[in-house]
Amino acid sequence: MNLLIALFQDLNIDEKLKEAPDDYYSIGILIGNLVPFLVLVAIAYIIYRYNKNRYKEE
Repeated sequence: MNLLIALFQDLNIDEKLKEAPDDYYSIGILIGNLVPFLVLVAIAYIIYRYNKNRYKEE
């Protein structure tokens, strides 16, 4: 699982922060790294709820 995550994410966060023009750039990097993870969690939750409700109806 960690290999899969490493393939999708760029691991040069420290280098990006060193080259940042100001402090707001670090907030953007944090948000940019969290958003893909949160989207995947949301999709997994939606699929879970859909299947749970479908199973309950049967």
